[in-house]
Amino acid sequence: MSGVAAGDKYVVGVDYGTLSGRALVVRVRDGAELGTAVHEYRNAVISAALPDGGTPLPPDWALQDPEDYRDVLRHAVPAAVAAAGIDPGDVVGIGTDFTACTVLPTLADGTPLCEVPELRQRPHSWVKLWKHHAAQPHADRINALAHERGEPWIGRYGGKISAEWQFAKGLQILEEDPEVYHRAERFIEAADWIIWQLCGVETRNVCTAGYKGIHQDGSYPSADYLTALNPGFDDFVAKLDGPLMPLAARAGGLTARAAAWTGLPEGIAVAVGNVDAHVTAAAAQALDPGRLVAIMGTSTCHVVNGTDLAEVAGMCGVVDGGISSGAWGYEAGQSGVGDIFGWFVKHAAPAGVDSHERLTELAAAQPVGAHGLVALDWWNGNRSLLVNHDLSGLIVGLTLATRPEDVYRALLEATAYGTRMIIEAFVEAGVPVEDLVIAGGLTSNELLMQIYADVTNRPLGIIGSAQGPALGSAIHAAVAAGAHPSIHHASQAMGRISAAVYQPDPDRVRAYDALYAEYRALHDHFGRGANDVMLRLRAIRNAAVDSATSPQEVFA
Repeated sequence: MSGVAAGDKYVVGVDYGTLSGRALVVRVRDGAELGTAVHEYRNAVISAALPDGGTPLPPDWALQDPEDYRDVLRHAVPAAVAAAGIDPGDVVGIGTDFTACTVLPTLADGTPLCEVPELRQRPHSWVKLWKHHAAQPHADRINALAHERGEPWIGRYGGKISAEWQFAKGLQILEEDPEVYHRAERFIEAADWIIWQLCGVETRNVCTAGYKGIHQDGSYPSADYLTALNPGFDDFVAKLDGPLMPLAARAGGLTARAAAWTGLPEGIAVAVGNVDAHVTAAAAQALDPGRLVAIMGTSTCHVVNGTDLAEVAGMCGVVDGGISSGAWGYEAGQSGVGDIFGWFVKHAAPAGVDSHERLTELAAAQPVGAHGLVALDWWNGNRSLLVNHDLSGLIVGLTLATRPEDVYRALLEATAYGTRMIIEAFVEAGVPVEDLVIAGGLTSNELLMQIYADVTNRPLGIIGSAQGPALGSAIHAAVAAGAHPSIHHASQAMGRISAAVYQPDPDRVRAYDALYAEYRALHDHFGRGANDVMLRLRAIRNAAVDSATSPQEVFA
């Protein structure tokens, strides 16, 4: 990290991840990263029961505690400023990003319903994390009715709204706990709620409103459509609607309360909320059309700007200004990537090879195709292109000669095949993808990066920061503070990339083409209705689990 110079100004970026929040202090003039700190969420992901021995949860639930988000401001931000060795008075702005769609119901003043004493043991009053997938049946109904009615917005989302998104989660609350739904005066992305906590002003950012809230061409789905879904759902848009603001705009000034939490000057600029993947494009100098950014961690989000509007089957969405103003931002994603590799190391790799490092070393020694395996990367469902979170993982080709490193490499490759499916869907719809930039925690795995270059047959660059989302948030904060005139200018000054670090090898490309054809055949067979065995198995599992915990016990 670079040193501190007289007259320099700084911004703070805060990246809210799945398990922790990270604060990063960045110099405005050149993007130098001066100090960072991480705060682990006390309650992490709540998936079995509410905290402190509370209400048990059904399958596919994933909740969080909003107090964990405030604690990041109290602990990580002051620690990052101290590590940077700067005068807090020289900080001119703060920006944040969040996982999405992560949403919570609140009172009119922003108080989370899970902090209302009489609602604390009601699961639906808590934050629903992005990977809360229990709303899949509600998403299925949203999609079926949209196609039946010919709703114009459904094509903007590749033909399917995800179970992860705002409307599916909101409909689940209404139908499973109507009291909580009616007590909720606001239903808001955590990305916007944390801004409300920082500056005391309720806003909505165009990114989450567009990708996760079905806001297109200036409006949300009609009350007529919502009533047709459920007569009690007609007021949902009123709970969602708020002042809509472009990315990198100033949402307000830091309040005295938030200044006390963070140790930063009261009144400094607070940037409009953003999403971890989309905010990273600025940090990777990837705002120009044709450069796809894949933010690879527990899951992967793919974002790319385009000059024209296109409807891409199976995409998470296309939003005007969704990545940066003046371009159509496209998003796709994979619900499980690093989580899949971690599952194998923790639960399936035998002692002696139960580490990513050792498995990678062994897997790298074999030629493409030597393991004789093809896997489907659906351990956490499929976000793109199938948009079905009831799908599950698969490995084909196992024999008594199969070794742990064979399976590990097949899982690495499966996630690369999933990314290739996404890229091909973009290109077939007329959205160019010329090269890739990878950000996130998996960039250090050289084997994985080379596999992605070979499978996609495209040059692959690496973001020049280990903290891409936090740096991206800081870049947006610099624009909100007026330190740079535009996000493009700030991206060039403060972002960094090592371009084309990995080049596709023609021989490996040809070998992977053959394996990818098998992946695609399995993908279509199990994912497009030819054989719904995965869905039947999920239903059998849920019934077995539900028999042990009745709905009355869970939601009473």
